[in-house]
Amino acid sequence: MTPGKNGGAPAIESTPEFVERAYQGMEKNLTIVRKRLGRPMTLAEKVLYGHLDDPQSAEMVPGKSYLLLRPDRVAMQDATAQMALLQFMLAGKKAAAVPSTVHCDHLILARLGAKADMEAALGENKEVYDFLRTVAQKYGIGFWKPGAGIIHQVILENYAFPGGMMIGTDSHTPNAGGLGMLAMGVGGADAVDVMAGFPWEVLNPSIIGVRLTGKLSGWTAPKDVILMVAKILTVSGGTNRIVEYFGPGAASISCTGKATITNMGAEVGATCSVFTYDKRMADYLRATRRARLADLADKHKTLLTPDPEVEANPERFYERVVEIDLSKLEPHITGPHTPDLARPVSQMAADVQKNGYADNLRVALVGSCTNSSYEDICRAAEVAEQAKAHGARAAIPLLVTPGSEQVRATIERDGQMKSLQDIGAKVLANACGPCIGQWQRDDVKPGEKNSILNSYNRNFPKRNDGNAATMSFIGSPEIVVAYALAGRLSFNPLTDAITTSDGKQFKLQPPKPAPDLPARGFVFDTAGYVPPAADSDKVQVAVDPKSPRLALLDPFPAWDGKDFVELPVLVKAKGKCTTDHISPAGPWLTYRGHLDKISDNAFLGAVSAFTGEAGKGLNVFTSARDSLPKIARDYKKRGVRWVVVGDDNYGEGSSREHAAMSPRHLGCMAVITRSFARIHESNLKKQGILPLAFADRADYDKVRETDRVSVTGLASLAPGKPLQAVLRHADGSKDTVQLKHTLNAEQIAWFKAGSALNLLRKQG
Repeated sequence: MTPGKNGGAPAIESTPEFVERAYQGMEKNLTIVRKRLGRPMTLAEKVLYGHLDDPQSAEMVPGKSYLLLRPDRVAMQDATAQMALLQFMLAGKKAAAVPSTVHCDHLILARLGAKADMEAALGENKEVYDFLRTVAQKYGIGFWKPGAGIIHQVILENYAFPGGMMIGTDSHTPNAGGLGMLAMGVGGADAVDVMAGFPWEVLNPSIIGVRLTGKLSGWTAPKDVILMVAKILTVSGGTNRIVEYFGPGAASISCTGKATITNMGAEVGATCSVFTYDKRMADYLRATRRARLADLADKHKTLLTPDPEVEANPERFYERVVEIDLSKLEPHITGPHTPDLARPVSQMAADVQKNGYADNLRVALVGSCTNSSYEDICRAAEVAEQAKAHGARAAIPLLVTPGSEQVRATIERDGQMKSLQDIGAKVLANACGPCIGQWQRDDVKPGEKNSILNSYNRNFPKRNDGNAATMSFIGSPEIVVAYALAGRLSFNPLTDAITTSDGKQFKLQPPKPAPDLPARGFVFDTAGYVPPAADSDKVQVAVDPKSPRLALLDPFPAWDGKDFVELPVLVKAKGKCTTDHISPAGPWLTYRGHLDKISDNAFLGAVSAFTGEAGKGLNVFTSARDSLPKIARDYKKRGVRWVVVGDDNYGEGSSREHAAMSPRHLGCMAVITRSFARIHESNLKKQGILPLAFADRADYDKVRETDRVSVTGLASLAPGKPLQAVLRHADGSKDTVQLKHTLNAEQIAWFKAGSALNLLRKQG
């Protein structure tokens, strides 16, 4: 995988020389930072401040200061890379300034099985893949072809390194925290900044410490650690925070097990999650042909672990300390509809009865970027082998998604794939598939209540199959296989027997500890990698002007210098309004490179606080009820700008910036909420939309469906200075509410310029 020389673009690999320079840069920065702080430091602080653009003058107040950072890498998946790279092209740069990669994992629809689905995807998505490949080759970016694997698994296998910093255009980028890397999910505009050679800006996060003691055993898996953390912190408890895992129990968890835990840190809203460097990480580096990086990490271990005083007295250095004894932890299942609704499997039967969950499981699914490692599949396969020994097969469809071609080839060689297929499992392509809604499911009708169990990370309504009535539950891979054998959600694998087709009964035994590294080594595969072109000037980026899937971007208009006066409310969203609600995925992934086309999905999942309907609202000009995208387009045609009102943790979930770009394209100027999820708030700022929050949470209730909203004082918009909104009601009465914001001076400049990209283009 040796990339070509492209316009001064850096090599793609995390070479020993590259990593050594990164460590030297950290040491230089931390010499300055330690003098300024005058105290011991956590691991997260070392990596964070070790990547400061200006360690001498940067403000470092957690929760208040904005940091300018210099990430080591950028990673993009195909669904988000389209818009990110279209923006990068608009920025006018010759090549990416830091090592960057694109991974084609999101657009492969799960239908029939790996071979047929891959063939279909290559045909259906040819123009998108051609665009991504050619733009990558032209701008010095590494390109991983469809079928090579899920972005986060490929990054872990090839590019992640302890102490590194990476941003990625996917919310589960923190997967690399399992290898000691600060890896953060961002919108495409953030990736453009870094690829263009500018520092990345982020609110300085507070740090939550999770101290692990004991050791996992029996049915309990690394997945249960993060399900417990999600239960404790909730889906918003990690917002603007880094979750740092340490303690004697951490060393007992494999590198890929650690990655499972940090991956799902996205489900608590965390900026990222990270584990301290240890032997398990070194072993993984050596097993994945990066022994020299393990040697370097050993040499620089003080950079990659918290100071001894931190581990001795964690309460002094972390905002909060969560204690988890792995020896006492039970296997858990979380869901439906939210990833923090967790309970031990022993409580599942009672919850089924109490809450009216559909007991008969319809499908069980193993895999995703969260749980498709060699160790995961080994544990799942052992449960399958037990079933096979008793003549049992899966009682329901069992779908398995390998995380990468490396894992797939290795489990095929070592027999785990056959063990799963012998009990009826269908192996899907090395891609995201049903985890992100890329699943052509034919066994249920729209609106039909049903339950599924998977080892994925996110379970919002419609997330997996587009059916809001599907109750999606999450557990570890071995737990998923156990439940697939029983076919019932009320089953308890710790105590209950399974009945075979001939009426015999048997009980499953807890799977034995599984190897995280194959005894015969991984089957390495780099055939899916395409390096940048040796001569980028000869590469033509493939974009058909008539394409329904790809369209070059036009800059958003700059702010006109005026207050927002009597703007209608497109929607007042009630309750959970994730990026899946604002810009649904599933079939809409087809249009991720065409801003106007994909804007037809804007807010289709948002639930109206006035009617309880999803995706519909009132057109204040026609007094007719219609779909929200149609109303927004009508407002745009009339030259009318508009606002959105949201509830708590608005924009939770995926990093997809389409949830900010589509509203901006259609005329949204401000989003006013009770609170925001971190990535989405940042994406709104980048695209020139004002993210505002009610100073008094109760003021959310004052907003009526036909209100006209005026936001005043924009000419004097300044960091920390509140704004005021006037709600003019249809009956002529008014309410005045106070609004707060987190915009700093640079972000205000983005707003005035029309977007961060507009400002970047001016800076050259």
